[in-house]
Amino acid sequence: MTSPETTSDTLLGGRVRLEQPARGYRVAIDPVLLAAALPARAGERVLEFGAGVGAATLCAATRLAECSFLGIELDGDLVAIASANVAANRLEARVTMLAGDVAAPPPAVTGAPFDHVIANPPFAEGGRGSASPVAAKQRANVEGAADLAAWVAAAFRALRGGGSATFVHRADRAAELVARFAAAGAGAIILFPLWPKAGSDAKRVLVQGRKGAKAPLRVAAGLVLHEADGGYSAAAQAVLRSGAALSL
Repeated sequence: MTSPETTSDTLLGGRVRLEQPARGYRVAIDPVLLAAALPARAGERVLEFGAGVGAATLCAATRLAECSFLGIELDGDLVAIASANVAANRLEARVTMLAGDVAAPPPAVTGAPFDHVIANPPFAEGGRGSASPVAAKQRANVEGAADLAAWVAAAFRALRGGGSATFVHRADRAAELVARFAAAGAGAIILFPLWPKAGSDAKRVLVQGRKGAKAPLRVAAGLVLHEADGGYSAAAQAVLRSGAALSL
């Protein structure tokens, strides 16, 4: 049932049920693409920083039925909604949502290394984004005390050796993100552009790296999201509606 404060929506062609705030930050395709890029295998543990209402983690958990997930979110109201979303999708046995700060992660994060970390951090640098009258949207869009360097450092601290971190971010901050990955000890870094249409500049990128790996940077072919008529490409539909994985 939808309350006045939230709406009931679905992802992955209806496979994921999602309650989210009616005002403020609204889930778009970024967390779905992030989840699709997760290279986890059976039995592995996945951490999401900035989980929001759980969209990326729920999509990943739906595709990866033999993995376990922990989502960390600063906003307590969103943690409550995310936990309800976990229950609505019957994923309580494998998915947990907790309140926590990227800058000072809770013991559940620091107590044991993870195989993978995913994150969709705020895209705008602190002091540069347009102020939103909705506090939750402001936190989602503009960096606070934890800047991009802090997000990346926290991700790699949480990883075991050889584990992967995958971020989705703005294309105009890709160079900074790659540099932050390298400074945190990542190798085998992959830059995966998300092209709005064939022939158009990318506005979003996925960046993935492995802790302690030595392979050089690779720029992948990426994914074209839309056809000339504005509809989703077949490759994008396979990810966004059918739950296919993205091979970076």
